[in-house]
Amino acid sequence: MKLAGGFHLTYCSNIHPGESWEEVRANLVTYLPALRERLGIEGPLGIGLRLSAQAAEQLSQPEELERLVEFLAAGQGYVFTINGFPYGVFHGVRVKEQVYLPDWKDDERLRYTLLLARILARLLPGEPGMEGSVSTVPGAFKAEVRSAEDARQMARLMLRCVAGLYRLRLETGKRITLALEPEPCCFIETIAEAVAFFEEHLFSAALVQELADELGLASAQALAAVREHLGLCYDACHMAIEFEEVERALDRLDAARIKVCKFQISSALKLKFRAGDGRARQLLAPFTESTYLHQVVARTRAGLERYQDLPEALDPQDRPPKGGAGAEVEWRVHFHVPIFLEEMKHFQTTQDHLVALLERLKRKSPCPYLEVETYTWDVLPPEYRAQPIADAIARELNWVRERIEP
Repeated sequence: MKLAGGFHLTYCSNIHPGESWEEVRANLVTYLPALRERLGIEGPLGIGLRLSAQAAEQLSQPEELERLVEFLAAGQGYVFTINGFPYGVFHGVRVKEQVYLPDWKDDERLRYTLLLARILARLLPGEPGMEGSVSTVPGAFKAEVRSAEDARQMARLMLRCVAGLYRLRLETGKRITLALEPEPCCFIETIAEAVAFFEEHLFSAALVQELADELGLASAQALAAVREHLGLCYDACHMAIEFEEVERALDRLDAARIKVCKFQISSALKLKFRAGDGRARQLLAPFTESTYLHQVVARTRAGLERYQDLPEALDPQDRPPKGGAGAEVEWRVHFHVPIFLEEMKHFQTTQDHLVALLERLKRKSPCPYLEVETYTWDVLPPEYRAQPIADAIARELNWVRERIEP
């Protein structure tokens, strides 16, 4: 939906299970009118599409795509972003580290992403200044990047994607951006790592010249195309887990001239305890589910410590507590929780990061595109998902709307 200050607000449809286009379409038919009713809006409702590779292939057929255009027009919906992060099945099976595959070392990731961009170019409204974005894997799972050549290969494929997006704009007049989404335990997980990768690879003279040669541009024009079509998806859950501070993070991206293509409005679990007291194991056990990775970043007096998944963090493995027994510890856990919850019984959430982010965006925003993303709804402990999902989504959207339009 369109908010004051020029913001566009949506939610990501990855909250709904569905890998085929038929399943995704059924979700839109069900939830678009239900949300319009609950939100009480008269204007168009924004939709953040999640399309698997299977759904994208099916939707890319001209007749299916035109059916969707007609459906959106009739139901007053519009699409300005696509979640192109999960390529395959995303609900009901073990996803874990497979969610990053194919990664940006693989040509299939490029092919899939450009297919999503072409779909989005057809769906994106033609109003002046409107941009679309495809969010994607932040390179690869960190353990899968084993050499400098792996990093260069990822950069080359991303710049080939820029070439495709540049040509797509010339063809359709629609500007689509590729939004790398930093995430814990990935090749790009912090703002510092994002800046380093852009400066060392994506903005490098050698790779930009390759792009210039491919597109028949001067090197300065090619670099401008990179800055225009390639940036970051700032996921508030991920950034809070990494203990990034909002003002410093956004100022650093601005100084590096790295585009923010969209903000994912999301929140994580936060737990404070004393090392060795057993509280984390007791309270977090219900969140150790088998579908998604739930990375943990722990902060102690000794600094930050990262764990690939929650069970690993909970397993003491006979190691002494970092910072010493009894030391104060704060854990932030990659488990997307409803953004309207400041506390969850024994836990806090990183809602404070969200509040700071929205306050910053109202003062100075690098982009107007906001997408609520709470995809872990169906694996939350039952007491946190008692209300109907449409009510929960509407409550999240209203929580954002009230902070943008008090």
